[in-house]
Amino acid sequence: MRYIIIGAGAIGGTVGGRLAESGHDVVLVARGAHYEAVREGGLRVETPEGALTHRLRVIQEPAELGELRADDVLFLAVKTQDCEAALDTWSGRPVAGAGTAGEVLPLVCAQNGVESERIALRRFRRVYGMCVWLPASHVEPGSVSAAGAPYTGILHIGRFPKGTDDTARLISADLEKSRLLAPVVADVMRWKYGKLLANLANAIEAVTGVLSDDEAIALYRKARAEGEAVLAAAGIEAVSEQEQKEARGDRIRFEPFGGSERGGGSSWQSLSRGTGTIEADYLNGEIALLGRLHAVATPVNDALQRVANTFARERREAGSMPVTELLAIVAQAAEIARPRGEAARPQ
Repeated sequence: MRYIIIGAGAIGGTVGGRLAESGHDVVLVARGAHYEAVREGGLRVETPEGALTHRLRVIQEPAELGELRADDVLFLAVKTQDCEAALDTWSGRPVAGAGTAGEVLPLVCAQNGVESERIALRRFRRVYGMCVWLPASHVEPGSVSAAGAPYTGILHIGRFPKGTDDTARLISADLEKSRLLAPVVADVMRWKYGKLLANLANAIEAVTGVLSDDEAIALYRKARAEGEAVLAAAGIEAVSEQEQKEARGDRIRFEPFGGSERGGGSSWQSLSRGTGTIEADYLNGEIALLGRLHAVATPVNDALQRVANTFARERREAGSMPVTELLAIVAQAAEIARPRGEAARPQ
């Protein structure tokens, strides 16, 4: 199979590089300075074993490929806020033999959050969810780094909305040959909802820096508690923190390069690159949406979503807000959300 990596950033670039390293046919899709850097000098992928530069075909638009092949796999790795435009660009492309990409090709959704699969299913018949746990970063054009070892990451894959098939197993086998664990699961969205709860920390990290002090961790725990409450109200099952930890075991350890400290995650990287957008609407915003649908108050996630979006829109520096300031904003949101006549609870 040929893998077309739509969004060759931290996740897409790492997966594409690992697949290419193990001999698979890979095409990267990138934009702007990243596209120019990869086209001119290749994609540099840095891992604990060292750095490799992959001279791969890189394109900006599907028309540059011409007709797609029947054995193509579309690996969607753009942020959820960019999914719709990417899917519209690719779904109608003709495939050799018969049909269009949306009619016949498999599409793997490798985003945080749980919305991209629903967006994709409106345009593609064969949609696969993927729960991504892969510590990677992309801040400089032409380069990605991934600090997981001995495996680079773990990517649970399954059909959306549920089930498995031979295609999922073939993709899994290719990934497993490429230093990536890829369990095939019939309940992939249960894994993605579990990851969603973990990703509620992304907004805190993006605006205040890597979570290290007790106040920031406590704030994440409040956001997570809201998330767990709305999932319970909605009847949605999510894997537990313990189940996720057991799945990774000691097969994926974080090994920073040259003694450097761990950098920020995907939302922090979006702010660092000054993209003007952030995924908060599909992380904290997913909890806010479910809360409104099921009459569960979510003031912590409401506030985190709003602050993260403001940072992205105003292109404010990642990690530049003191935790105390963020706590004050969250407290104000909780006060506004409290029903009239109800006394404030001690913090």
